[in-house]
Amino acid sequence: MKNVLVTGAEGQLGSSLKKIAGNFPQYNFIYTDKDNLDICNEQELKTFFENNSLYCVLHFAAYTAVDKAEEEESLAEKINSEASLNIAKICAKHKARLVYISTDYVFEGKDCKPHSPQDMTNPLSVYGKTKLKGEENCLKNNPLTFVIRTSWLYSEFKSNFVKTMINLSQTKEELNVIYDQIGSPTYARDLAEFSIRVIEHINSNRILHFSNQGVCSWYDFARKAIELWGEKQIRINPILTSQYPAKATRPKFSVFDKSESEKLLDIKIPHWEESLKECIKELKAQ
Repeated sequence: MKNVLVTGAEGQLGSSLKKIAGNFPQYNFIYTDKDNLDICNEQELKTFFENNSLYCVLHFAAYTAVDKAEEEESLAEKINSEASLNIAKICAKHKARLVYISTDYVFEGKDCKPHSPQDMTNPLSVYGKTKLKGEENCLKNNPLTFVIRTSWLYSEFKSNFVKTMINLSQTKEELNVIYDQIGSPTYARDLAEFSIRVIEHINSNRILHFSNQGVCSWYDFARKAIELWGEKQIRINPILTSQYPAKATRPKFSVFDKSESEKLLDIKIPHWEESLKECIKELKAQ
């Protein structure tokens, strides 16, 4: 059985992976978070690698507070960039594979065409810049690295857009939701499965894109989530980004070209509405 370290295991992606881990008996997943492995501590990482024979690292840990990052740039840099550099170097020393989860925020999102992995990056926020540096650090320092960029992540775990919209719909008569930001939601369980399946395909550095298929606005996404929840239908008003001020600039168009990802694993990525139905079913079961 091959040992796979999972950083950030208490987040949405790590929690989703735990639910499907039994489908991959060839791996022994070692789940860690900031309480039992400080990825910012180089010596602690070295000791962990020396004590555990690791085949791969699923690097899910990240600083993801997009607006707060504008004020905490040094902390975002430390977690997203510097810690990723440490992990990449240690992976290279131990000949371990590395999967680094990145984001649509590495693009400015001004062109209305799906982003391919080869497209030029130009992040507009501190979060996007630090994640891009994390990408570069992993790719430059470990020859067995897959960067997976994703967008609009949600799940039945932790705080996220879907759960927030459903919760608000229970107490509000109407909601204002942005309609001029376009993208593709990503169900964390789908991304977790993809992240595991790419492990055996890592034989050189590569960037891949993964989100669910289909395109929508945040407004469309909110309407569908509340509709599928079904308990109470409320008025949802479409608003412009300019009507909802935020400290960090978001990409206006966050749609990925995922053809390389589908071809590599010979898979068909589910449509976002189908995966959202699965998530809502899980939430109701809770």
